[in-house]
Amino acid sequence: MPEICKGAVFDLDGVITKTARIHFNAWKQTFDRFLEHRKKGNGHPDFFREFTYEEDYLPYVDGKPRYEGVRSFLESRSITDLPSGNPDDPPGEESICALGNVKNNLFRELVEKGHVELYQPMIDFIHGLKERKVKVAVASSSRNCRFILEKTGLLPLFDTVVGGQLSRELGLKGKPNADIFVTAAKNMRLSPHDCLVVEDAQSGVEAGRNGDFSLVIGVARNGNREELKAHGADIVVAEIGEIGFADLEAWYTSGMEVDSWRLSYFKWIPEEERLRESLTTVGNGYFATRGSIEALRADQNTHYPGTYIAGLYNKLPSMVYRRKIWNNDFVNCPNWTLVELAIGDDRVFINPLKQELLQYEHTLQMDQALVRRRILFRDTQGRTTLLETERFISMDDAHLAVLRYRVTPQDYEGRIRIRSAIDGTVINYGVARYRELNSEHVQPISVYREDGEMRLMVKTKTSKVRIYYRARHSWRINDTPAAGKPRVILDSGFIAEEMQFDAAQGATCTVEKTVSVATSRDVGEEPDEGTGVPLPNASFDKLFHRHRKAWHRLWEQADYRIKGDRFAQRTVRLHVYHLLVTASPHNEKIDAGLPARGLHGEAYRGHVFWDELFVFPFYNLHFPRITRALLMYRYRRLDAARKNARGAGYRGAMYPWQTADDGAEETQVIHFNPRSGEWDPDLSRLQRHVSLAISYNVWSYYY
Repeated sequence: MPEICKGAVFDLDGVITKTARIHFNAWKQTFDRFLEHRKKGNGHPDFFREFTYEEDYLPYVDGKPRYEGVRSFLESRSITDLPSGNPDDPPGEESICALGNVKNNLFRELVEKGHVELYQPMIDFIHGLKERKVKVAVASSSRNCRFILEKTGLLPLFDTVVGGQLSRELGLKGKPNADIFVTAAKNMRLSPHDCLVVEDAQSGVEAGRNGDFSLVIGVARNGNREELKAHGADIVVAEIGEIGFADLEAWYTSGMEVDSWRLSYFKWIPEEERLRESLTTVGNGYFATRGSIEALRADQNTHYPGTYIAGLYNKLPSMVYRRKIWNNDFVNCPNWTLVELAIGDDRVFINPLKQELLQYEHTLQMDQALVRRRILFRDTQGRTTLLETERFISMDDAHLAVLRYRVTPQDYEGRIRIRSAIDGTVINYGVARYRELNSEHVQPISVYREDGEMRLMVKTKTSKVRIYYRARHSWRINDTPAAGKPRVILDSGFIAEEMQFDAAQGATCTVEKTVSVATSRDVGEEPDEGTGVPLPNASFDKLFHRHRKAWHRLWEQADYRIKGDRFAQRTVRLHVYHLLVTASPHNEKIDAGLPARGLHGEAYRGHVFWDELFVFPFYNLHFPRITRALLMYRYRRLDAARKNARGAGYRGAMYPWQTADDGAEETQVIHFNPRSGEWDPDLSRLQRHVSLAISYNVWSYYY
């Protein structure tokens, strides 16, 4: 095995020994008795629910220190009035510690009465590691850890043991904190990156991830494969025998490096989706699209499929407390990603995320600038469907975006209806506190179908910039072109094509969508005659190949390799990725600044502040021509800066604190104070250091 894997840290219960079920039985007796007692006191119906393995033990107790497990479960039942107590509390005392002690006494009684069984494949795996000179450790939250190892005769097998009693003495935090795993590694005189972790609990694999261990193996003997993956396991197996030492060598040789290019989510969490959409944005410097799911439109809190073109703003007035206030906003452009699905005779398009989710994956592949989803869901009629999507915005062609959408019936056959659209009815709705302001920045000009393409043109209302979209579809069932022609749906600012498939079980219905995006601001565009950028006659795979090569050239110049820290490696690559999404070699041909929040949303209204100062060192080192393009944005607005200085009574040039397209100061003059009900001066516009920052940027670029 490669030298990088020098140690392995194992959980005990449910990984090495078959004591997890004994733990569960002890917990069940403890909590069921407690709940029965509480029920007599207040009769709350929640106390009638018995303690179960799937709903209670796995999510709230498994893998956690004893008293934390008690507290976690009680909180899940809204029981918060029990005091913590102290570890010496006897059974019968009304405290969290007393309940934990009851469970511990029951557990030891059960162990003494019976024989502790071992998972022999895991024992064989441990012996195999030791034969390869890999140190091994046990790290368990259980205070009975050493007791179990002694009873089974396994204690001499391990180089170090970190159990619950030692954790208490050292003040170590319980899982999902990584303290006990990190301590085990240190006891072996190794770093976490030198070690792998083997766990069966959600909190345990999360601790392995939090500790930045080089490999986290989840053992899903309880059918909780997806949960372990979602909480941080790199590899999930039902039994350790499913992976061999050749697989481990492959992970350390190449697998960990491949993983460092991915930002992945394996569980759908609505509260986190807006952030995930931002982080998985795809773009190329000219335009970018948030990583939202294709099947849904924008809603109040969860989904926001925004698309933004660099340098495209529109200024609108809004009535705010009886005053007319103007705001220059980064324009949310028409949504090109919308693809909706209906199954069978359903007339309403389905929301996959509101069905029973059997598997879920949302991944940004940073080296390829590709975002993909894989969702296996069961709908209310019991039909299981696999939905797979992937999309990119081409770094090879600044105006090109491509999407592939695949639907596969898993256990049924029947009608599949897919509608793919360009939606020009969008508004700016991404920032909650801006929603009461005027947010309708684009108005439809034309929408039609011609030469097998969908075409849509809208115009910004005050900046008068025309935005052109063209889209072409390719429909297939498996590898065969779909029969029939799509139905065309036209409305004001909206165009879609809809195809109906008669799909057999296991057949894959595919639509590939190629889109071009352009504006009347683009160099060489004739504003009165423009119809957008022609679409290439090429497949998703061919266009993706060109796009991937373009990104490969960028990464050859800009990648940073970090050894010994998986988190830092992935994070640095994510930051570099977003820099190149925001400003790339395509910026040499456009007139746009660097928004403070990049191209993934409407925060700060997409305004340009002084943030170039922080990222120009990166561009100066790797892509000085991009630096030059961003400095030219400032140079073209030098006259506006001079005008700004004169207006303030100064000579020379004074760049504004916030600016957008024309170089004017966009910071508000006055600001409404909701507490006093008065309009106060907005003094943030008095920040004058932007000019100094720009001067420094010019100097650092030149010298």
